[in-house]
Amino acid sequence: MKPVKLAASEPADPKAEQLPPRARILAAAGDLFYRHGIRAVGVEAVAEAAHTNKMTLYRHFASKDELVAEYLRQAAQVADAAWSVLEQAHPGDALGLLRDWLREMAAHVADSGGRGCPLVNAAIELPEKSHPARRVIEEYKVAQRRRLIALCAAAGLGEPEFLADELYLLLEGARVTAQSVGSDGLSARLLRMGEALIAAHASGGQWSVIRSDI
Repeated sequence: MKPVKLAASEPADPKAEQLPPRARILAAAGDLFYRHGIRAVGVEAVAEAAHTNKMTLYRHFASKDELVAEYLRQAAQVADAAWSVLEQAHPGDALGLLRDWLREMAAHVADSGGRGCPLVNAAIELPEKSHPARRVIEEYKVAQRRRLIALCAAAGLGEPEFLADELYLLLEGARVTAQSVGSDGLSARLLRMGEALIAAHASGGQWSVIRSDI
C-alpha cells in the first residue's frame, strides 16, 4: 500500500490553523486515517496536513500508535455524545430511543461519503492485540453492546441481550455492505429489518415461532 501524498497546492484550513498544535495534529490525523486508512498514512503526511513537523508531533504523541489510539478515543467520544443527544430527546421512552437510534444508524449507512465505523475499520487494520488502539476499540465496543442491551431491557422487549446482538450484527453487516457493494437502498432495508426484529421481540408468541425455526 502506497503512503498518502498530500498535494502541494492543497489550501490550508484557516480555522484549523488557529487550533493549538496538538488539536491540529489530531484533526489532521482523524481526517487522513478515516479517508485513507491508518496503515496508508505516515506521520509525515499527518504533520504536513497539520501544518507542523514531525518533531512537534512526537512531542505530543510518543509514537504513531499512540496517535492512532487517541484518534480512536476521540471517535468514541463523538459516538458517546451522539448517544447523549438521543437520550435527551427521549426521556423515559426507551422504545422511542431505540427506534430513533436505529433511524440514525440507517442514515449513517446511507451516507455516500462515509467509510463506516472508524473503530471497526481500525480493528481490521490493526490485528495485533498489543497495539494500544486495540484496548480503546474493545472497551468501546463492549460498552456499546451493554448500552444497547440495557436499552432493549428498559423498553420491555423480550430477550434483550439477543436482540441487542441481532441489531448490532445487522448494523455491522450493513456497514460492510455499504463499503463493498454500495449503499443504494441499504438504509431503508436496514430500517425495515431492524423494526421487524424489534417487533418480534415485543411479541412473545411471534418471537417463539421465529426462534423455533432457527
